[in-house]
Amino acid sequence: MLVSNFDYYLPKELIAQKPIHPRDRSRLLVLNRQTVAIKHQHFYDLSKFLKKNDLLVFNNTKVFKARLFGRIRNYESGIRGEVEIFLLRPIDKYNWEVLAKPGKKLKEGGVISFGRGLGCQVKKKKEEGVVIVKFNQPKEKVLIMADKIGHVPVPPYIAREPKKLADYQTIYAKNTGSVAAPTAGFHFTPRLFRELKKKGVGFVFVTLHVGLGTFRPVKTERVEEHEMHSEWVEIDKETTELIKQAKKTGRRVIAVGTTTARVLEGVAGLTLNTKTLKHLNTTLLSPYSGDINIFIYPGYKFKIIDGLITNFHLPKSTLLMLVSAFVGREKILRAYQTAVKKKYRFFSFGDAMLVV
Repeated sequence: MLVSNFDYYLPKELIAQKPIHPRDRSRLLVLNRQTVAIKHQHFYDLSKFLKKNDLLVFNNTKVFKARLFGRIRNYESGIRGEVEIFLLRPIDKYNWEVLAKPGKKLKEGGVISFGRGLGCQVKKKKEEGVVIVKFNQPKEKVLIMADKIGHVPVPPYIAREPKKLADYQTIYAKNTGSVAAPTAGFHFTPRLFRELKKKGVGFVFVTLHVGLGTFRPVKTERVEEHEMHSEWVEIDKETTELIKQAKKTGRRVIAVGTTTARVLEGVAGLTLNTKTLKHLNTTLLSPYSGDINIFIYPGYKFKIIDGLITNFHLPKSTLLMLVSAFVGREKILRAYQTAVKKKYRFFSFGDAMLVV
């Protein structure tokens, strides 16, 4: 399967540069994946398309200011200068996996100072700009300091960094650890939560700390050759039981965002690998805390989700491939063409799609 099959034309002016306020005033394209019928609504209309006892699953990860600017000191080579460090994930108490720009300035053993007593040493350079560094502070302190001196890690297609981190955060964000926001959740407001609760829609939360696996571009020619990087996830016993009960009683489980879908399907896949074939008529989901690297593209058979709330994704991205797997590649690309014609706003701060 060619990566080029997931390309589409998008005028630059449709790339949203800032969020809408109130958030639920963003537009909502409702797509029926069976009939391919499309309705054009606003996100505050969401309750009209959800049923009593539907179960919405959210990713409650919290973004931190993962982009740091520091100065290099390398005593052996004499190299000095500025460098941008993008924190990806902690490996242990002091060591982190990061992206460095420009990476060529960094040498193993070199020291980077960020100010206010925060610094790190380059331990190992890996492929594609990934570097292992060791901080002089434990990971908890690094996160605190990053939020004080760092910058909001918005994608490169957003020209200006938001003044407030809250603008690049869901209102239900709880567990700190993401370097990119689960943007499908941006559209929810307290008012909308109250309305959905009144209707009888259920809510549960999982965690996936967004990292390189989610936003890394696909550089291979064939989809199957792309390798997903692992990301840390957590789903607890209470949540798994509520989801299994919903599936058992025929209620819809709707993932809010592709990261949430990857948690549910990834953990279900891990559970499946430990079960025998006689158990395949049951919902396979168990509590889990750890890494997953599931890559979902057309041909994948979904085990958990019955619906998906998502934003409009970049051409040739793994996120678009996941949605294509859920809807069908041709169907989703036609829906995207419609969204372009109707001048929907695209990407992180853009409009939303509900697929049921």
